[in-house]
Amino acid sequence: MLVDAIFDYVIAGGGTAGCVLAARLSEDPSVTVCLIEAGPSDVGDPRVLQLSAWMHLLDSGYDWDYPVEPQEKGNSFMRHARAKVLGGCSSHNSCIAFWPPAEGLDEWEALGATGWGAPGVLPYLTRLERNDAEGEHHGRSGPVRLRDVPPTDPCGAAVLAAAAQVGLPTVAFNRGATVRNGAGWFQINAAEDGTRMSTSHAYLHPILGTRGNLEVRTNSWVAEVLFDETGAACGVRHQRPDLTGYDVVTARREVVLAAGAIDTPKLLMLSGIGPGAHLRELGIPVRVDAPGVGANLDDHVEGLVFWEASQPMVTTSTQWWEIGLFATTVEGLAQPDLMMHYGSVPFDMNTLRWGYPTTDNGFCLTPNVTQGLSRGTVRLRSRDFRDRAKVDPRYFTDPEGHDERVMVAGIRLARRIAEQQPLRSWIARELAPGPDAIGDDDLIDYIHKTHNTVYHPAATARMGSPDDPMAVLDPLLRVKGVPGLRVVDASAMPKLPAVNPNITVMAMAEKAADLIRGTTLP
Repeated sequence: MLVDAIFDYVIAGGGTAGCVLAARLSEDPSVTVCLIEAGPSDVGDPRVLQLSAWMHLLDSGYDWDYPVEPQEKGNSFMRHARAKVLGGCSSHNSCIAFWPPAEGLDEWEALGATGWGAPGVLPYLTRLERNDAEGEHHGRSGPVRLRDVPPTDPCGAAVLAAAAQVGLPTVAFNRGATVRNGAGWFQINAAEDGTRMSTSHAYLHPILGTRGNLEVRTNSWVAEVLFDETGAACGVRHQRPDLTGYDVVTARREVVLAAGAIDTPKLLMLSGIGPGAHLRELGIPVRVDAPGVGANLDDHVEGLVFWEASQPMVTTSTQWWEIGLFATTVEGLAQPDLMMHYGSVPFDMNTLRWGYPTTDNGFCLTPNVTQGLSRGTVRLRSRDFRDRAKVDPRYFTDPEGHDERVMVAGIRLARRIAEQQPLRSWIARELAPGPDAIGDDDLIDYIHKTHNTVYHPAATARMGSPDDPMAVLDPLLRVKGVPGLRVVDASAMPKLPAVNPNITVMAMAEKAADLIRGTTLP
C-alpha cells in the first residue's frame, strides 16, 4: 500500500461537522489534521456564500441530489438534497438557526447517549455562537454569527398576527425555553451583509493557509476506510481530484467519518461495517456485523399549503423562509410535534406534476412532522463507491398512522391561520391542496403524492449504550468493534431534534473535538 501522507487525524467529509473538527483539532500545533472533502471549496464563491441565493444550489453541481427509492405511501418523485461542497449542508441550506430543545437532548441521554443530555450539549452552543439575543445563556464571541431575521415582510407580519388569533402567540426563538405553541421570525446563521455563516466560512476560512498542521483536500472523494493488521482504522483511500487514481492518507491516532447521514453509513458499509447479510449480498467482506448501520433513518417530512397572493409579495429577503410556527396537536407533549415554515415564494416543486395550479406571486405554509415515527434505511446500490446509495425514507409507514395524523392536523391548522385577518386579505385563492380537498382521505392522498422533505436525514449510525445491538456508536462516538474510528455528523443522532438540526450538528462537532482531545467544558 502506497501512502501519500501521514497525519494524526484524518477527517473524511468536509461538511458541517468536519470543518468544525478540523478547525478545533488543529488548534493544537503538536498534532496534524487532514480534512478530505469530495466537493469543491466555497472560498470566494458567491453562489455558495450569498445566503439569499441558496435555492439555486438545489439540483446543482453542489448537490448530490439523491433520488429516493419508490415509496409505499410517500412521494417517490422526491429527491434528497445533500451538499457537495466544503461546509456541507451549512454551505447549502437556508441557515435557519435553532438551539436544540433541551427536552430532546435529555431524550437522547435516556436512549443511551450518556453525556448528550442538555447539560452536556448546550454549553457548546454558547461556545460556537456570536449572538446578541437576550439571555445569559447566549455566546457573544463564537465563530458563528446568529441573528434575528429583520421583520420587514408585510405578508409575514400578517402570518404572525393571524397565528396569534388561533393560539400561537408571537415569540422570539432561542431565548432559553422550548416553544411548544408559538410563532416568530427565525434566527439565522448569517452576517448582516447576507453572507452565510457556514462552518467552512466561520471556522476554516480565517485559518486557511495560516496553520501548517492542517491540510484541506477538496474534490477528493473518499472510497473506503483502511485498517491495519489489528483491525484498527488506520486511514482512508480517496480519489484524486484529477481522477487519475487514488491516494492513501494514513492516520496515526484516529479516522473520523463526517460524511453525513447518507454517505457515512454508505462509507461504513463499503468498508465492511454494517448489516452482514446485506454486505455479503454485494460481495463485501464483513469486518463488523453491525445491523444498525443504515437503519433508523429519521427525517422531517413536509407538507404544503400554497396560496396565490392578492398583493405583491416581497422581492428581497434574507433567505425567503423567515418565519417558523410550532404547535402541539395533542395535550401534554414536552416538545412540539408540528412545525411550519412560512415561505414568501411560490413553491410548486411537488404539486405541478399533479396538475395543481401555480403562480408567480404566492406564499405558503409547510407543515412538517417534527417527531415522526416512520423510519427508513440507507443501503448500498453496489460495492462501487461512485454509485449513489439507496435512500428509502419510508415516509408515513409508522403502523399507528401518527405521521399522517400530525400532517393532516398541520394542513388544517394552516388553513385556520389563513382564515384570520389580516392574512385573509393577502389571499386571492388556495392553489394546493385546493378548496375541494376537505376530508381526511382527500388530504392524506394529497400528502402522499406531493409532500417534500425539510432535508434533515439523521440517525443512520446512531450512538447509544454499549450493550444496545442497534447502536453503531458508543456515547464517545466511537464505532463499536473498530478501534481508531469515530463518526461525527447527523448520522450519530439517536433521533432528530424537533427543529432544523444544522446548529445541533455544529454543537455535536464542538463536543466531539473535546472528546477526541480528552477535555470537556467545565
